[in-house]
Amino acid sequence: QRRVYRTTTHVPWELGQIMDSETFEKSRLYQLDKSTFSFWSGLYSEVEGTMILLCGGIPFLWNLSGQISGRAGFGPEYEIVQSLVFLLLATLFSAVTGLPWSLYNTFVIEEKHGFNQQTLGFFFKDAIKKFIVTQCILLPVTSLLLYIIKIGGDYFFIYAWLFTLVVSLVLVTIYADYIAPLFDKFIPLPEGELKQQIETMAKSIDFPLTKVYVVEGSKRSSHSNAYFYGFFKNKRIVLFDTLLEDYSALNKEPAEGEDGENEETKSTTKSKKQGCKNEEVLAVLGHELGHWKLGHTVKNIIISQMNSFLCFFLFAVLIGQKELFAAFGFYDTQPTLIGLMIIFQFIFSPYNEVLSFCLTVLSRRFEFQADAFAKELGKAKDLYSALIKLNKDNLGFPVSDWIFSMWHYSHPPLLERLQALKDAKQD
Repeated sequence: QRRVYRTTTHVPWELGQIMDSETFEKSRLYQLDKSTFSFWSGLYSEVEGTMILLCGGIPFLWNLSGQISGRAGFGPEYEIVQSLVFLLLATLFSAVTGLPWSLYNTFVIEEKHGFNQQTLGFFFKDAIKKFIVTQCILLPVTSLLLYIIKIGGDYFFIYAWLFTLVVSLVLVTIYADYIAPLFDKFIPLPEGELKQQIETMAKSIDFPLTKVYVVEGSKRSSHSNAYFYGFFKNKRIVLFDTLLEDYSALNKEPAEGEDGENEETKSTTKSKKQGCKNEEVLAVLGHELGHWKLGHTVKNIIISQMNSFLCFFLFAVLIGQKELFAAFGFYDTQPTLIGLMIIFQFIFSPYNEVLSFCLTVLSRRFEFQADAFAKELGKAKDLYSALIKLNKDNLGFPVSDWIFSMWHYSHPPLLERLQALKDAKQD
């Protein structure tokens, strides 16, 4: 794929009508920089993980956690307390070692190509907030899971799976209402033509829409997105302001007397983005609502839970194998949390790669089906132009190596999606 980025320096003839040479070159250089970053950060991650295994980093951190919990008055019999200390130290280590890479990605690569809208202060405040919120969720959930595994008897894997199912459903339900607003500002879409059109389209396909929000994604990045969430008869739609031509701060000049900068976000006029017109936003939403109407969301949940149940069952089969623990430096003890880490992270690694590929193939199929649904709504022409605009705004590179694309792209390449829409657009 890097060879494609390096050698494809001119717009291919089939792209001549939808992409100018300047945008093509910008996207090529952006993707080349991202590819280089991905290679080096991935290589570092592999080296770091290998050194941790070779040097006994996991048993060292476990013993350190035992010493810390022991000083607090919790002996070896309090395994769950030691597990939580271990988890806190492990996530802290991961956050610290990943910080330079995150800083480089945000303030060098994204900044260079006009996507970053954060100041350094906003970045660090955001990172600290994310770490605290993650711990507030991760530690209680993990302690309950470990407790269920310990008291569950021979069929603990069933109870553990049911617990994780409930947790995932609760998190999906509360995320956009209680967690996401901690990081971004959500405001109701103002009354007007766009809101009326969205409500009309939702009603036409029996989508139980209750609210439409606009999230100020432009405070963090100029990439755009849209999604829906909620269960049963309580669905909400969230639009990133960067998706909306009329609402995006990136399309607005600073007011007179302002320098275009505050304590959190940078001046955005230098990286003005195009956004989508109302008709194109509706087409994008038609695609997203197609995922709901065609049952893709439910199918993904079912597949995820079937996989989760299988993993917990295999975990129950393997957890008694002392050889697994010994291979990772645990000769005298078999902590449950360590067993979860060994089995889910390492033993299942080949299986997870195969599963990931299968889900990628399925995802691409779902994307074509959602495009076809938008086409049936009469949105083919607008979706066609919206896909081109979003590709341009996000500097997506439309040429890809077929093997790389097949393995990594959860969405079909731009040209394939446009071709599927083309006949209907001409009609």
